[in-house]
Amino acid sequence: MTAYAFRRKVGLSFVLTLVLLAVTAFIFTPTLSAAGEAIENGDRNVSWVCFAAALAFGFGAIGAGMAISNVGSAAMGAISEKPEIATNALIFIALAEGLVVFGFITALMILGKV
Repeated sequence: MTAYAFRRKVGLSFVLTLVLLAVTAFIFTPTLSAAGEAIENGDRNVSWVCFAAALAFGFGAIGAGMAISNVGSAAMGAISEKPEIATNALIFIALAEGLVVFGFITALMILGKV
């Protein structure tokens, strides 16, 4: 695979991810009826709270995905050369997965302020 083909595939996957994110936002946004009712009643702070919680969880998930992609590929390469270190490699993958848990907990703490 040439460098151009690789860049094209990465760019296409990035654009596809953004499109899916936008479609998902339009699907799930109307379900925030409590926030919508609060905004109609004049309380605009609820929309900012929901936005902050979404950012906290979103960045946590993106960070975890990036960490797992790097750690996972390195772990699989190391396991292919030395199979006895598989348990150690899985521990590092689990540590990277902890980032999304922190983002989720932060989002719940933010939403608890509503």
